[in-house]
Amino acid sequence: MRYKLHQIGLIAVGVLLGVLVSLNFSAVAQKNGASAPLPIEELRAFTEVFGRVKSDYVEPVDDKKLITQAINGMLTGLDPHSAYLDQEAFKELQVGTQGEFGGLGIEVGMEDGFVKVVAPIDDSPASRAGIKSGDLIVKLDDASVKGMTLTDAVRRMRGKPNTQITLTIVRKGEPKPIVVTLTRAVIKIQSVKSKLLEPGYAYFRVSQFQEHTGENLARAIEKLFKENQGLMKGLVLDLRNDPGGLLNGAVAVSAAFLPQGALVVYTDGRTEDSKMRLNANPENYLRGRNREDYIRKLPADVKKIPMVVLVNGGSASASEIVAGALQDHKRAVIMGQPTFGKGSVQTILPLGNNTAIKLTTARYFTPNGRSIQAKGIVPDIPLDDGSADKVASLRLREADLTKHLIDNGDKTEEKVDAAAAAVQYNFTPAPRPKDLDEKALRPEPGEIVSKDDYELNQAIAFLKSRSGVNTN
Repeated sequence: MRYKLHQIGLIAVGVLLGVLVSLNFSAVAQKNGASAPLPIEELRAFTEVFGRVKSDYVEPVDDKKLITQAINGMLTGLDPHSAYLDQEAFKELQVGTQGEFGGLGIEVGMEDGFVKVVAPIDDSPASRAGIKSGDLIVKLDDASVKGMTLTDAVRRMRGKPNTQITLTIVRKGEPKPIVVTLTRAVIKIQSVKSKLLEPGYAYFRVSQFQEHTGENLARAIEKLFKENQGLMKGLVLDLRNDPGGLLNGAVAVSAAFLPQGALVVYTDGRTEDSKMRLNANPENYLRGRNREDYIRKLPADVKKIPMVVLVNGGSASASEIVAGALQDHKRAVIMGQPTFGKGSVQTILPLGNNTAIKLTTARYFTPNGRSIQAKGIVPDIPLDDGSADKVASLRLREADLTKHLIDNGDKTEEKVDAAAAAVQYNFTPAPRPKDLDEKALRPEPGEIVSKDDYELNQAIAFLKSRSGVNTN
């Protein structure tokens, strides 16, 4: 009797999966203009495993849970950025792009089954506690992260403000795990900060690319240019530890400094929808109807004044698009360390019942056709990040992630020679102070950047050496 029921269960599951998969394969085939045979043997194996778990597992397992876990495995097995978003995760994603959510303030990814920090978000519990890019989170409270999906781990880290969570962290160069207790807070990300560092030199920091980042930057530019009475000599755009965000935000920030119509980025994938060319035009950065073009009103000099973009290993995705566009158009000199190297496009594909999948659908390329994926943007002028004396850099990069996407069409690897850069730009960076510790680099209360910030000071020194020289 049991065998018969088991057989019926397998047949029912097989029929259901066959119908669903057939419908999906049909849609994909129509979209790609080609037909694909169903993988009958693999589907049979799936139904057999499903039936065996249902009948023989030590405890009863809900069908929904099994199917959801199967979908999770299908997506996470592709690359570090594809994922299934259940109702809660999908809602959190939508809230996060608005610039406010409850949590710790960490941009994370997965590596070998553990959570790795890409970058802490400015002014968040994580950044104030000294969480670093490259940190490996192995425990959340008493629960091991091993075996969790990234969505599950993020859900555990987020929560009601003023509640606590204990992270156990493994850090390169540290002999034992670091245990730190953080208090969750409402993470209100002020994506753009700005300051007139001294007469003639403006500083703009973009900490994340959100829905309103472009217009916030435009307001900051107008304000500082007005304060300086139009006598601006140099600009610094700080994208360090900016983990990325919305693509239209990256186009908007690039458009603020590039001529109208200039190519910012293009994408290439298997479907026609994934092949895009995004230029510095309003239709590529304005969202919604009847929106005023805030870029058009900017002072003309913002597209001509000498400019430096600061990047490091925590600069990812949208940050790399901006840095690559400004570098290719020779609008700015890129200074710092090589960026993270996340050059893949994730498309949010809503499903029924308020769920979605985040699927990698294309690769990003700079205007000159350089691939960003697993390579990043190499700075024109490299700067010491303080890790040269360590056994290995503390920075995590895309190329370090398991199953990272490889760009088979571009095998070149950019390298920059510090001595050659010094000759080309007639500028030799000052040595990084040996006694510069992390506490000294934290801004004083009320400030947005430390006066001892080595990279920023080198950027200003470079701009002063180029005073009156147009970078175009």
